[in-house]
Amino acid sequence: MTNKQHFYQPKLGHGLAHDPFNSIIAPRPIGWISSIGANGQVNLAPYSFFNALNYHPPLLGFSSVGFKDTVHNIQQTGEFCWNLVSRQLAEQMNTSSASVAAEVDEFELAGLHKKPASLIDVPMVAESLVNMECKLSQLIQLQGADGQLCDSWLVIGEVVGVHIDQRLLQDGVYQTLLADPLLRGGGPGDYFTLSDSQKLVMPRP
Repeated sequence: MTNKQHFYQPKLGHGLAHDPFNSIIAPRPIGWISSIGANGQVNLAPYSFFNALNYHPPLLGFSSVGFKDTVHNIQQTGEFCWNLVSRQLAEQMNTSSASVAAEVDEFELAGLHKKPASLIDVPMVAESLVNMECKLSQLIQLQGADGQLCDSWLVIGEVVGVHIDQRLLQDGVYQTLLADPLLRGGGPGDYFTLSDSQKLVMPRP
């Protein structure tokens, strides 16, 4: 017996209280991106469409709906940082998501401290347990299957420097649970964390 299914075509609407797309593709790591414009204005913003994309060279990417300050800054300077959002930084991350004027420094708005990067000129979130310094690899305007351009931009960066709090390393192995990463779920504001009870060790065949 087949369970009943809710089927919809996105272009015609989903017919639900909230778009389920980003609830299904979940949970996702948060792209907490710091950047700086050519004028020296600093920006910090979280992106939920974010992930690692490649091993060698290490690439990560995030998608911005709209050509926002972050994308503009990265286009100008070719640099950005990814900052890990641990559970204890949830409120600060959420505060930094506010829609504010370009001249507002989200570090100050969220009560965060800046830490200089080693290889690029973008400040990192000092409170984050992991920071990755990135150089712009590709900036791509997304498009649909019909070739029509979207008002969304994919930013791909090569990781050129990684800062890891040594407390997260045990016998040379990074401990994901110790970092207590906050993950974006679906709904208007759903987030998740990890627990050891959910861990499944399954080596590849």
